[in-house]
Amino acid sequence: MLLIRSKIASSAGRVSSSVVRQRGTVKWFERLSGVKVLGSRSLSTTVSRSCAAHNNLSFVLEKQDHVKFEDRPIPTIQDAHDVIVNVKYTGICGSDVHYWTHGAIGNFVVRAPMVLGHESSGIVEQVGDKVKNLKVGDRVAMEPGVPCRRCERCLEGYYNLCDDMKFAATPPYDGTLAKYYRVPEDFAYKLPDHVTLEEGAVVEPLSVGVHVVKQGDVKPGDSVVVYGAGPVGLLCCAVAKAFGASKVVCIDVNEERLQFAGKYAATHLFRSQRVSSEENAANMIKEAELGAGADVAIDATGAEPCIQQAIHALRVGGTFVQAGMGKDNITWPITTMCAKELNVRGSFRYKAGDYKLAVDLIATGKVNVKQLITGSVAFEQAEIAFERVKKSEGIKTLIRGPGVTGSSLPNAANITLTN
Repeated sequence: MLLIRSKIASSAGRVSSSVVRQRGTVKWFERLSGVKVLGSRSLSTTVSRSCAAHNNLSFVLEKQDHVKFEDRPIPTIQDAHDVIVNVKYTGICGSDVHYWTHGAIGNFVVRAPMVLGHESSGIVEQVGDKVKNLKVGDRVAMEPGVPCRRCERCLEGYYNLCDDMKFAATPPYDGTLAKYYRVPEDFAYKLPDHVTLEEGAVVEPLSVGVHVVKQGDVKPGDSVVVYGAGPVGLLCCAVAKAFGASKVVCIDVNEERLQFAGKYAATHLFRSQRVSSEENAANMIKEAELGAGADVAIDATGAEPCIQQAIHALRVGGTFVQAGMGKDNITWPITTMCAKELNVRGSFRYKAGDYKLAVDLIATGKVNVKQLITGSVAFEQAEIAFERVKKSEGIKTLIRGPGVTGSSLPNAANITLTN
């Protein structure tokens, strides 16, 4: 029997519930939403059609562990260079799940209801008077962070480090899990005709991978070790390979994801064992035939043992890039770092040029993101999709925008979720 978790705001008033069975829910839904469920039509179909009728249905994080659907005002053109996008697909990021389950990430605290989501693609619905490169009907991937454009970091091209960044689904700014979203023209990237909107929704995490690999200064012939076979780790493997790395070693403890990494982009796989980080690193170097160690090590986990192992896995003069977020403070092998004279770098979002390169990597076939898309779910099943991501089920699940009924990808399922 279909289970639905929904918190729906309608013209009849705000409607909310916990996980309930469909049989006892029909009268409840009809009474509170004012929408009649006819004949044998399923509640999920009725909710879907009701959602599509809203002006700007949005998936809102009210506070920690509490989400709802809410009809919000349709965004309007605020600047002559703005475009309004009808959002069609949105991926779920670990940061979205973290805000949902914890209500904060570091100093970014959810103090007021906030629309979630920032990995989105859609179709341009309206353009400002000074928009030159986009027109109504264009399909775009949306870069979700808009910097001030004036500070020193922005002028250097590192606008990801702008102190006045307005980033979607980062408090206090609303995200893209809505029917409509406003974005400046130069932060909406037109997709080539052969690139699907589903692929467009994966441009954002691919841009993260592009920036990480750039931070590692990966060059043709390099050996690269990537810790973590989640979406970002897998994309780092793919970008490293596209940049010419001769060996790409993926390390994880999840056998299913590790096997996927081997089919996707990794040339070598390694399963960490319950031994010291030094011993794990030595075993990995031997199995992958890395000689004196890897040229570049990327941690996409944030897990302390992986970070420690990565330092021991590098050759002298190698480069370590931290991509995953974990505990604020960890035990760090500082003597090894100094003795090897390692280059240690952080990585935060993406800078000028990264998004465009990500689109180009997809368009030219150098990175295949279709393989990462497990499937897509209807908008009203967003919360259950978040539950699945929290449990690390699948690789990349997309949420279809309100009224979007299917997927154009032959191998990506249109998923009906139960909880």
